[in-house]
Amino acid sequence: MNHIKRKIGPGGDLGALGLTTDGSTELTFIGSGSAFSKKYYQNNLLISQGEDHVMIDCGSRAPEALALLGLSVMDIHNYLITHSHADHVGGLEEVMLVNRYVARKKPGLIVTPRYAKLLWDSSLRGGCAYNERRDGRWLELADFWNIKHPTPVVNADRELSTIAIGKIKLDIFRTKHIPDSAKSWRQSALSYGVVINDRIAYSSDTRFDPSLFAFWEKNYHIDLIFHDCQMFSGGVHASIDELSKLPTATKAKMLLMHYGDAALALPDKALATGFGGFVEQWHTYVFE
Repeated sequence: MNHIKRKIGPGGDLGALGLTTDGSTELTFIGSGSAFSKKYYQNNLLISQGEDHVMIDCGSRAPEALALLGLSVMDIHNYLITHSHADHVGGLEEVMLVNRYVARKKPGLIVTPRYAKLLWDSSLRGGCAYNERRDGRWLELADFWNIKHPTPVVNADRELSTIAIGKIKLDIFRTKHIPDSAKSWRQSALSYGVVINDRIAYSSDTRFDPSLFAFWEKNYHIDLIFHDCQMFSGGVHASIDELSKLPTATKAKMLLMHYGDAALALPDKALATGFGGFVEQWHTYVFE
């Protein structure tokens, strides 16, 4: 699967970000930074193919980043949320309130039943449930969203489930992210990664997890990997030093994302250690 890269947004080739394509798959990094990045916004991804699109995660700075690209959160029709850190869910309250009270519509929310309960009870209820009473009750998640549950894949590892948004196929799997004491994804809090159209792996947030690469190799023919990466070791994200131990062929098809501002001082380190490079914010990766 060949891909090309185009810069969008302020100073870019394309101006405002579009939501439709000629049939190709386009992946645009609304942000590429870690939770505390001040330069790269947050690692949130827009997938577009034909007339369909899905945004993976909507962090606290995502509405701002979208506005700089000529879009509003009301323009996005489908959201898939990988886990509950603020750089992935912090913009959802704005999405919910402006869609309900300004646009008067419900966007799609791709979420497993188990995670839907956690997302609502632990992250979204406080800011959204109590804005009005409806039929004698406070608002619920389904009052704001057209909830789309992926279908579990029978006998699959990592609680794999799948869903199609038009021609965009999304396979959703568990990752090993938090806490740092968890020995495997089974012991970890709920967090997810995505395989797009059976060819593109997107780790979202994960610690270094060799078993994840074995899972991809067993179930898919992956052409490109977008992988979580930090520039130091320790904590709940994979480090560039850990990832550098992977086979040469794997690293060559891997672009590193979710990095901190320290990556500015190391622009060539990814290439020097055999990776495809760092993901570039406000670039669209086009797959024919």
